[in-house]
Amino acid sequence: MSPAPARTTDTAILAAACDLLEAGGPEAVTMRAVADRVGVRAPSLYKHVAGRAALLRAVSESATLEIGLVLGDAARTGDPAADVRAMAVAFRAWARRAPNAYRYLFGPFAGADRPSADLAAMAVAPLLDACARLVGPGRALDAARLLTAYVHGFTSMELAGGFGLGGDVERAFRYGIETLTGALAEPPAAFAEPPAASGAAAEPGGGAGRGGT
Repeated sequence: MSPAPARTTDTAILAAACDLLEAGGPEAVTMRAVADRVGVRAPSLYKHVAGRAALLRAVSESATLEIGLVLGDAARTGDPAADVRAMAVAFRAWARRAPNAYRYLFGPFAGADRPSADLAAMAVAPLLDACARLVGPGRALDAARLLTAYVHGFTSMELAGGFGLGGDVERAFRYGIETLTGALAEPPAAFAEPPAASGAAAEPGGGAGRGGT
């Protein structure tokens, strides 16, 4: 997005697009709908953003940046296991506050709206750091993938209306995180010797969906 003299701003355009995503999913984010929200004609929007694909990319990068801030704010205890637990809780809370942003970011790729690799790496840096302190640098990526798979799977089921058997869902979530962090601190003997540290990252925007690790 680039600055241009107009009756609106890049910030207002991005906020409108994010609001539309949350209200109606990615299908609701159109140039015309955003223009209506910010009070300009649709052609005027092209002074700020190249088109719908660029608009959706800005939305996905905004959500990725928010995830990074959420994780970073949660990982402040100095204890890697406690930081991992706090990040899991904070990430799930964010997904529940912004379910359509979460679904979009973790959905199938649409191409040009993929968050940049640098931004994705920044977003997951707090998780990888905590995992490196918990299991060592050589297993940090493995641990981050395991934790991401659990939190994503649990949260996705929750948002889809799963867990219909009753019981305390909050307690179940925390039980899973406690169990995983405990297991990671004492890995199976077959994994006692970690591989050489890898430069790969567990980032939103990789793997089979925008939030893959």
